[in-house]
Amino acid sequence: MLTRTQTMDVSGLRDLAVRMFDEVRKLSFDGVGVTRESYGRGETAAADFLRDLAQAEGLKVETDRAANLVFSLPEDSGEAPAVWSGSHLDSVPQGGNFDGLAGIVAGLLCLIARKRGGALQGPPLKVIGFRGEESAWFGKAYMGSGSLFGKVSPEDLELKQRNSGLTLAESMRGVGADVEAIRARTPLLDKSRVSAYLELHIEQGPVMVARELPLGVVSGIRGNVRHNRITCIGEAGHSGAVPRWLRHDAMFAVADLIMRLDDHWRALLERGIDLVVTTGVVSTDAAEHSISRIPGLVSLSFEARSKSIDTLEGFYELMRTECKAIGRDRGVRFEFDRRLLSEPATMDARICEVLAQACKERASPYEIIPSGAGHDASLFANAGIPSGMIFIRNRNGSHNPDEAMEIDDFMRGVQVLSDAVDRLA
Repeated sequence: MLTRTQTMDVSGLRDLAVRMFDEVRKLSFDGVGVTRESYGRGETAAADFLRDLAQAEGLKVETDRAANLVFSLPEDSGEAPAVWSGSHLDSVPQGGNFDGLAGIVAGLLCLIARKRGGALQGPPLKVIGFRGEESAWFGKAYMGSGSLFGKVSPEDLELKQRNSGLTLAESMRGVGADVEAIRARTPLLDKSRVSAYLELHIEQGPVMVARELPLGVVSGIRGNVRHNRITCIGEAGHSGAVPRWLRHDAMFAVADLIMRLDDHWRALLERGIDLVVTTGVVSTDAAEHSISRIPGLVSLSFEARSKSIDTLEGFYELMRTECKAIGRDRGVRFEFDRRLLSEPATMDARICEVLAQACKERASPYEIIPSGAGHDASLFANAGIPSGMIFIRNRNGSHNPDEAMEIDDFMRGVQVLSDAVDRLA
């Protein structure tokens, strides 16, 4: 194992990191934030830029069968198990520039430092830029990483892009993915070639900023259960002519459901149970809604997240029970699209200790912190690959244009990532 004094210094790559972030932002700027559509123009532009930069630095760049980018040193034959590191290329619509991209840039800086340093030999390192991590485009997350483990189903491949209407299969094929292998759920990654997986990512909540922590070591990742679309079907009518006792009002039924779920959520939190619940989309039909019309049809999304699969399943069943009760009370019915489940993941204890030790040796304040957001690391962890994550402090939250990661915090995190790779021999 390499000693503290043998680890690679990445501090001289700060200007390169700034240039990489700036160039990718320019390529995907939409006038408000950045938009890097999964398997679309913005994601592809980012991928092309990073490929060209890596090749100019003398790195080897390959595209795997899921159309993810894989970077490595040219002398890496692929025969020895490697430490893998990376994150996702895509973003939400009008999102921030650091979500996902920070992890790929961090891994590339570690590779470039090794390429330029020459003499230092640590374990092999491969860096991956995943396509299609965000659920905003097709209603499903982890498409690029999930394909590696046979987790993308034929039903998933028929999901349609929110704007173009292209199916996921068509979109993946358009960037060179082996859609038939993915449809057959063929594993596209030999897990024996991955000794560990590390991911650097911005924190997407306010905890580290509030605690003045530049870095965090992630203990685990919440899973989620979702419906992209639940439809409440009632009966439309004139707002002035139908009394309450004869109404089948879909909007009031949906409001009732949301408030009941909030009451259950609050009660579970009081018992110390980890849970967050969100309805991010509620809509009436724009073709027919009116201020003088009782809504006969309302659609909504549903998402619950927790570190416990039992909590997710229990709350999901509670939601379905409430839908039945409200249906009886208000004379409506609820219809559900396909349920989507992403399992929670626990990070490897040894890797967490390696990351924590690297923080201590670099005199960086840190804490052990759970991740409320999902990450590609959960796919690796749940596939049995030892996995770990580093969080970087980030102001103003995430999934918005105002992400504000400080470059000094980022470079500190890159150094910890590099140190950890060297120690995972």
